[in-house]
Amino acid sequence: CAWAAERRQDEARDEESGAQEMSTIDTSRGGVGAIATWQRIYAMILRHLYILRGSWPRLLDLAYWPTVQMIMWGFMSQFLSGQTSYIAQAFGVLLSAVLLWDVLFRGQLAVSISFFEEMWSRNLGHLFVTPLRPGEFASALLSISLLRTLLGIVPASLLAVAFFGFSVYSLGLSLAAFFFSLLMFGWAIGLGVTGLVLRHGLGAENIAWGMVFALLPVSAVYYPVSVLPVWLQYVAYAMPPAYSFEGMRSILINGVVRYDLMAAAFALNVVYLGLGFGLFFYYFRMARRRGSLLQQGE
Repeated sequence: CAWAAERRQDEARDEESGAQEMSTIDTSRGGVGAIATWQRIYAMILRHLYILRGSWPRLLDLAYWPTVQMIMWGFMSQFLSGQTSYIAQAFGVLLSAVLLWDVLFRGQLAVSISFFEEMWSRNLGHLFVTPLRPGEFASALLSISLLRTLLGIVPASLLAVAFFGFSVYSLGLSLAAFFFSLLMFGWAIGLGVTGLVLRHGLGAENIAWGMVFALLPVSAVYYPVSVLPVWLQYVAYAMPPAYSFEGMRSILINGVVRYDLMAAAFALNVVYLGLGFGLFFYYFRMARRRGSLLQQGE
């Protein structure tokens, strides 16, 4: 009995010591608050910038597809401008739609690709034995997504001026609103996709390539929402892209800035972005509990 009591006392002391150690570790992982958080986010951004800087094919790929699409649709618009009164009203409708759609597509894909880079190199588990937190990792993914999107879209938009004499910047400050609205929705999809890949492994990475295109028909990119069947119009208006593209057409065709559409798009984006973060954190916690972070990429 005396031996059992002494053993229980030893176990209690060990548990107390372990709790103190874990508390110390948690405090050290927290760094010095906001400064440490921004330093860790900046370190992740810098890592991906080094990857881009050291690989010209990656840089070329960022601008290649937006430029090819812009040139193809630009010549198509030139042909249609002499054939239909709709396009004749605003030559830049299709070009603007192509460039803004690419903001959504590139924003989502950049989040997914930056995440896949860590999985392909089997670096995900190594990152999370450092003080890096899931929220900081997600913030870094969104930041590098913004940089990747700008590197792809800006050259294409400048070439549109050189090839066709059309500047998407004629949309004025509304362009910034459409840009960030579509980018936020792309981020929401990208975070949701990364969460699914955390749960199901790289076998689910094909979702990243096809998810956005499944939404293309109901996003009203190249035609008004009114073209869709009534039941699909409800689906379109449940997502932010339809509001952004309807607002773009309102400016180019009617010269009217629809602030109500912008407000609705941003309100929906807040909801979708919250859902995206929620999915990411949920599947991350699940992967950590199962101990599968170290096996990701295998």
